[in-house]
Amino acid sequence: MSATVTLFEDPRWLRLLPLVYLRSVGELLCGAQTLRERTERRVADAGLPSECGLWVRPHLAELTRERTARPVNEPLAAGSLLLSARGWWRRLPDLDRPAPWVGTVGSAVACVVPDEDLAAALSPEALLNEVRSEALLAGAPRVDVSEHVTLIAHPWDLVAHNDALLRADWADRSPGPGTRGTVHPGSHLLGEEIHIGAGSVVKPCVVIDATEGPVWIGENCTIQPHSFIEGPCYLGDRTLLQPGAVVHEGCTVGRVCKIGGELEASIFHPYSNKQHDGFLGHAVVGSFVNVAADVVASDLKNTYGRIRVPINGREVDSGRMFVGPTIGDHSKVGINVSFPTGAVMGFCSSVVGPAAPKFTPSFAWLDSTGGELKVDRYDAARGLAIAKTVMARRQLEMSTAEEAAFLDVRTRALASEHASQVRIESGG
Repeated sequence: MSATVTLFEDPRWLRLLPLVYLRSVGELLCGAQTLRERTERRVADAGLPSECGLWVRPHLAELTRERTARPVNEPLAAGSLLLSARGWWRRLPDLDRPAPWVGTVGSAVACVVPDEDLAAALSPEALLNEVRSEALLAGAPRVDVSEHVTLIAHPWDLVAHNDALLRADWADRSPGPGTRGTVHPGSHLLGEEIHIGAGSVVKPCVVIDATEGPVWIGENCTIQPHSFIEGPCYLGDRTLLQPGAVVHEGCTVGRVCKIGGELEASIFHPYSNKQHDGFLGHAVVGSFVNVAADVVASDLKNTYGRIRVPINGREVDSGRMFVGPTIGDHSKVGINVSFPTGAVMGFCSSVVGPAAPKFTPSFAWLDSTGGELKVDRYDAARGLAIAKTVMARRQLEMSTAEEAAFLDVRTRALASEHASQVRIESGG
């Protein structure tokens, strides 16, 4: 069967907030690439056109088209295959089965192979509406495809699968071991699976340990003296490790980030900074985030019990022993802030003072200096102005589509982040 492939979002995108306010689900980073990029490789492996169409939330359509250069929210063509955008696809399912049919993982829809009538009835809006999608797909046979795909359900799933995906991506798409940059004398490279990209510089007294997993350093990175990198690990292009940085196993750092202090089993999306001493473990950090000096976050309870995480302000049992903070795009963490286990910080928020709450809503300014927690609503226009300044420092200019989507987050966050665990003062 020859098919055109479209990656779709479903109603469970809400469980991945605050990371997906300003990006489609497929643009989440895990391993050495985004979920979309990995799926497109699997599609190419199956001999299908590798550039997939995307079905996303309508208000993100223009921004997603701009960022990915892919067709977005276009009608299905004849012989289409729909794949979940939040899937880690190990291989595509058998497409020889007569259409229509629905591939499932538990109760979740992972793929749809529609016939002509179903293709005409489906749309991005339909698959984002749980009631409507269930009605449209009710008559199609169900097929268990759990051997083919793992669905990312919550932010901590990205961390849980990151180690395995770093190893898989190295085997699948890395340029292979070798040094195309400069490694100064006095540094130590342990193990064979190390790649250092063109233009990258490893200063003296650096240890890169690939004995337990590959270390993949992109192009034009700088690794300052006395840093330690432990595989599996991926550092994106133009990333800087500050002197004395410690990056443990299971870390992915996107392009143009600055990392200092200690990082363990964490994911940083592009253009975010944690330049100074402090510790983040089992964390997922969005883009254009700044984590100031001596910020520490718990990722393990004293009881070694399962960690509950506030998703949109309502606590969810993660089922995991290790969960660090989730920090949304454009948020800022002040010096000496401590995060409790499994904390969540929303989009375009700021926390200063010694203690962060378990849940920080989007567009909130929290100050616990002096022992009393003060909470104010963060003006969206002010947040936008700061975001533009931050982007300009990275030689980036916010597009019209990104600005519109940014301002739209405020309204959507107020609707999504009900049952917040801190009071937001009225007004603003």
